[in-house]
Amino acid sequence: MESHEVISQACEKVGVKEVAAKLGVSLSLAYKWGQGQDATGEQASNPLERVQRLYDITGDDQLIQWLCQKCGGVFVRNPPSKCVKGFEVVPATQEIVKRFADMLAAISKAAGDAHISPEEADHIRNEWDDLKRYAEGFVRCCEEGDFVNLAHSMHIEPPKNGKK
Repeated sequence: MESHEVISQACEKVGVKEVAAKLGVSLSLAYKWGQGQDATGEQASNPLERVQRLYDITGDDQLIQWLCQKCGGVFVRNPPSKCVKGFEVVPATQEIVKRFADMLAAISKAAGDAHISPEEADHIRNEWDDLKRYAEGFVRCCEEGDFVNLAHSMHIEPPKNGKK
């Protein structure tokens, strides 16, 4: 989805007039952010594109992390795609289940005394982020068609029986 489409859909929920008024910008500017290219082929530099450009210039994940936290979320970078042909889906699927079990074990261990310390919370967060990264890599490999580099990056041994 293009940035102007995201803005347009978001503004539909409360109305462009209200968005413009609360941001202190003209109604025409707020409408322009939600439009694609104009007759000259140029697109208005909207707030989403400016944030992306600021990130592209600085390369600092803190910009995105801050925004995610302000919206009640957390930023977890997707792993780079390195998928090539030749690895079975089953071992990768089993690895997802193992990582999910690891996360549940961390939660269970931490909650055993009916109190979760900041260190335990950090450990749970790390397990959760690890699971999300791995699962995202798995999904991307599904989309691209294979798992060899996913297996290598996650230290999974491919089957030794030669089956594909």
